[in-house]
Amino acid sequence: QVHLVESGGGLVQAGGSLRLSCAASGSIFTIDAMGWYRQAPGKQRVLVATITRGGDTNYADSVKGRSTISRDNVKNTVYLQMNSLKPEDTAVYYCTAVSELPGSNPYWGQGTQVTVSS
Repeated sequence: QVHLVESGGGLVQAGGSLRLSCAASGSIFTIDAMGWYRQAPGKQRVLVATITRGGDTNYADSVKGRSTISRDNVKNTVYLQMNSLKPEDTAVYYCTAVSELPGSNPYWGQGTQVTVSS
């Protein structure tokens, strides 16, 4: 089992920045990729960014150029630095971790609210 705890959400004005953190604990040695998804009210949960254990990254077009995902494999923590925030970035942001074990389901954190005011 892997336990994920997010932090760093909050209220910010448009154009501002936030840094989200997600600390993993438990069977962390099985984790390969980690990442962030977000879910706005009334919408589906969608990918924001992912990063593999080796550091390969992938971003949604909506955040590309404004966000940076990074990972500290010693602290077992993944970060999402978000800049130039827009009201449409408002959502609950969820951390996820994918195990390298075959057949494993992804792990999810409880989510952290990000609200961007115009």
